[in-house]
Amino acid sequence: MTEAREAISGPDAPHHPRFLVAVLAFCGVVVAVMQTLVVPLLPHIPALTGATPTAASWLVTVTLLTGAICTPVLGRVGDMYGKRRVLLASLGVLVAGSVLCAVSSQIGVLIAGRALQGAALAVVPLGISIMRDELAPARVLPSVALMSSTLGIGAAVGLPVAALVVEHSDWHTMFWASAGLGVLDIALVLLCVPESPLRTRGRFDTLGVLGLSAALVCLLLAVTQGGGWGWTSARTLGLLALSLVTGLLWGRYELRFTTPMVDLRVSARPAVLLTNVAALLIGFAFYANSLATAQMVQEPTSTGYGLGASIVVSGLCLLPGGLTMVALSPVSARISAAYGPRTTLALASAVMVAGYVVRFFTSHQLWTIVLGATVVAAGTAIAYSALPALVMRAVPVSETGAANGLNTLMRSVGQAFCSAAVAAVLTRVTFEAGGRTAPTLHAYLLVFLIAGGAALLALAVTLCLPGRRITVPGTVGRDDRTASLAQEGT
Repeated sequence: MTEAREAISGPDAPHHPRFLVAVLAFCGVVVAVMQTLVVPLLPHIPALTGATPTAASWLVTVTLLTGAICTPVLGRVGDMYGKRRVLLASLGVLVAGSVLCAVSSQIGVLIAGRALQGAALAVVPLGISIMRDELAPARVLPSVALMSSTLGIGAAVGLPVAALVVEHSDWHTMFWASAGLGVLDIALVLLCVPESPLRTRGRFDTLGVLGLSAALVCLLLAVTQGGGWGWTSARTLGLLALSLVTGLLWGRYELRFTTPMVDLRVSARPAVLLTNVAALLIGFAFYANSLATAQMVQEPTSTGYGLGASIVVSGLCLLPGGLTMVALSPVSARISAAYGPRTTLALASAVMVAGYVVRFFTSHQLWTIVLGATVVAAGTAIAYSALPALVMRAVPVSETGAANGLNTLMRSVGQAFCSAAVAAVLTRVTFEAGGRTAPTLHAYLLVFLIAGGAALLALAVTLCLPGRRITVPGTVGRDDRTASLAQEGT
């Protein structure tokens, strides 16, 4: 493996490490942009397509569902059959979904296209796995940190760009642009990314995939649609119960399968389990920042706190946070190399808590709103950079794709719960302002309080992580403080 890494590290090699990292990070940003692309468009979808608001909401929901299912599944497929191959397939699906959305205004076709776009979320854990396999040890931490941060960077960049397109061009344009970017990604991957020789042996766990998919679909449908159906309705409670039963049966089956879709014995170890719990909480806290900021600044001035900003301005409020995430991902890697990823994640959680404290007390002026949102984004960047390092030091090399896919899934689940919680608060804590019903300022403050509480809980979970040596079959024992991911290799 060392020889393979050295062979691609020369300045004239066909797969130079710098090009590899840049290409994979660009793929991650493009995929993350796809996840938020339709958010500024949602209020206009009923008028543009003749669909109901409920049907329009599925443009976001279906992306979440397919992303949640495909991320761990394709991570596992990549471990078994080739990460580059599956990466290219994921990007191809993204292009197909983008073209579907670009050529039609029918809500059914748009939902199908968005479902395909969501499946491409697996690009991020696949990229992390390729980096672990192909890069020299000293390059792994900073490169993985950048790749992981692309989820937040793309979300922060995608909103203002999509808003500009919605206001100044035909809305199909952004889907043609996303298709073009997907084709460019495929070409760059073919040129700059090698296929990893590492493979996980065994038989593909088809029943495990189906069981995990069923449990996730039931859970996420209940969470994302529960507000409209009613949280105590038979449909919502039935789906939650079905998710629980399916999940238990799936877990029992996975424990008996020789090469399971998810190795629950490894996932149940404190180093992995607590990292995934922290990922869920960080995902919740991050998404609240984006949702609340974009909506709060657009509230009319008649509310007494709203700024009456346009869609473009609301998106631009998140742009400083996106740029901050780009700048801080290498800083996070250096902190992890010096003090260990557990310390980095704890610091990140504390920064997010501080950001929500700022937001709670300074939500009356545009510059203070942007400041608070940027502080939360800074914490998110550091956290997203540290999470893969925590996962990689605790799982065998052969399970990197599946394990990081599961960690990315937990962030998505956290975002789904956040979306439901924010919607519930903002639609129930309301008052009449300017002839319309609007959320009160206290509703937004409550959102900040809940999100800050999630970040504080993530800090508590992080402090419970094992802080010294971790030995897992197929890995090297690592000391948290020296962070030998960067020094000894993976």
